[in-house]
Amino acid sequence: MSTVNVGQFNLLRVDRKVDFGFYIDDGEEGILLPKRFVPSGLQIGDTISVFIYHDSDNRLVATTQEPFAVVGEIAALKVVDVTKQGVFMDWGLMKDLFVPVSQQLSSMRLGGKYLVKLYIDKQTGRVAATEKIDNQLSNDNLTVKEGEKVSVQVYRESDLGYVVIVNQVHQGLVYKNEVFTHLHIGQFIQEAFVKKIREGNKLDIGIGKQGVEKLDDDKSTIVRLLKSHGNFLPYHDKSNPDEIYAFFGMSKKAFKMNAGILYKSKRITIEAEGIRLLPEVEIAPDATVVDEIAE
Repeated sequence: MSTVNVGQFNLLRVDRKVDFGFYIDDGEEGILLPKRFVPSGLQIGDTISVFIYHDSDNRLVATTQEPFAVVGEIAALKVVDVTKQGVFMDWGLMKDLFVPVSQQLSSMRLGGKYLVKLYIDKQTGRVAATEKIDNQLSNDNLTVKEGEKVSVQVYRESDLGYVVIVNQVHQGLVYKNEVFTHLHIGQFIQEAFVKKIREGNKLDIGIGKQGVEKLDDDKSTIVRLLKSHGNFLPYHDKSNPDEIYAFFGMSKKAFKMNAGILYKSKRITIEAEGIRLLPEVEIAPDATVVDEIAE
């Protein structure tokens, strides 16, 4: 009986060598690892990590190529061919990934990029994909708690912000007024956390780090940028929020708060035209302080 998981990476033993590659032991007749995917120095008896899927002749085949996603994962993939039965998407392997017409929310167009989830088709046993993701996400039984770090993927835009997929299993919301850069559908955000769990197990998601950890990072960013720009930067409490985000990678609120902390700890002076870095043990005697920025 075969011991491999189709659509996943498998750690398997090399069984025998042939002119066109190696056969990997699957508990049955073996699965071919074609010669073009054989790593240098591979020997019979070695253990190797290979991805298993079906080739065009419906035979299991092994590869050392890495697909953009494996079964159970969600990814934004590009349509490379359209047929009456469905579309084929590029998922990083020699053979393209099939999305049946029945698994599309609307007609997928050639060259378009769509968010899909990979699954094993029960009839064929092959890896396929579906655009119908909603019914495969659930917040009924949460596996996360408030304050926990999570990985999220942008699912769609809503009136309030961005609906995101949390840890590949739940849905959450990133509020629009807390986003200071453009997010695109399918984008992965590795640094995120659960801000709040609301009634009905609804998840509010924050992007980036939180608490003291974020403060330390933001303060370090300001100091680093000051050092690389002659110890002075022309940003202050009247600066445009978009310009502050574009330069510092943080909101104006975060900039003002961190600048205030640095000022109180005597690392910077706040002048009418911007902020100036001080030696760690000195305070500039004649700096004109604009206290409002520290509020």
